[in-house]
This record gives sequence, structure tokens and C-alpha cells, in this order.
Amino acid sequence: MRKLLPFAITSLLGSSAMAADLTVKLEVPRLNVAEYHRPYVAMWIEKSDQTFAGNLAVWYDLKKRDNEGLKYLKDLRQWWRRSGRDLQLPVDGVSGATRVVGEYTLNFAGDKGALAKLPAGDYQLVTEAAREGGGREVVKVPFQWGGKTEQNAKAQGSNELGAIALNVKP
Repeated sequence: MRKLLPFAITSLLGSSAMAADLTVKLEVPRLNVAEYHRPYVAMWIEKSDQTFAGNLAVWYDLKKRDNEGLKYLKDLRQWWRRSGRDLQLPVDGVSGATRVVGEYTLNFAGDKGALAKLPAGDYQLVTEAAREGGGREVVKVPFQWGGKTEQNAKAQGSNELGAIALNVKP
């Protein structure tokens, strides 16, 4: 019993510090081009030294015949080098279908997925988009994980991505 009590207290303190939630609002902009393809999008967290910390979302064409959608994930170059080539897709809770033009809100619970194991510290939300026959863009939004106050941050893409807003609730 004596050994269990310190462990239980440590567990409670540790879990309450990491019980934050992350909300991301992402805009897929309308582009005036002759042939438009929905963008492939990867969203992940990297540490302050730019090393990979965890995947949040990967949108790609899940319905292409013979899994050809997987072939074009390499166009998300930064994500592919950091995580994609080692990932066995599809990943439950991470991978999903490409999206049409519009604004999307993604909610990530602090006790699930990549956020569950994330220690307190400074991070960047990295969003990369690439389109077949189009361009590629990476937008980074810095944030602090494990803080005691609510945080809001945002960044603006210039072509393949629109506005990206991040909210961290402790």
C-alpha cells in the first residue's frame, strides 16, 4: 500500500498536467486553375528542434484503385521524410479522405493519439499540403503544450493552404 500511494499521486498529477485539448481550424482555399485536384494534407507536431513528435492527420485519396493514393503521399515531402515513409497507412484516427475547398475544424483530445504522450514544452503544429499538378506549401504554427492558460495562435498560407488557427485548452 505504501508503494502504491506515491505512484497514484504521481499518476494523477501527471495526467492533469497533460489533460489539454487541441483544436485546429484549417482552410483549404479555392484556387483559380484549369484543372483542380483536392490537396493531400498532412498535419503533425514537431519539437522546438524540428524533430518529429507525432502525427495528427493525413488526408489522401483513399479510394484510388489499387491504393494509388498512397503513391502520391511522397509529394508531402517534409512529412514523408519525417514520418510518412515509416507509417503503415491507413492509421485509425489519423488518416482520412481528401477534402474539398472550405474551412475545417479538427479536434484532438489530449488523452489520445500523439498528444497523450507529449511532454510539456514548446512545439510547432506543421501543416503541409500538396496537389497533383499543383504546388506544395508548409505552414508552421508555434505553441506551448502543458501550460496552464488557454492559447490561441494562427498563421496564413499563401497558396495551397489558407488560414490555420490553433487553440490549446488546458
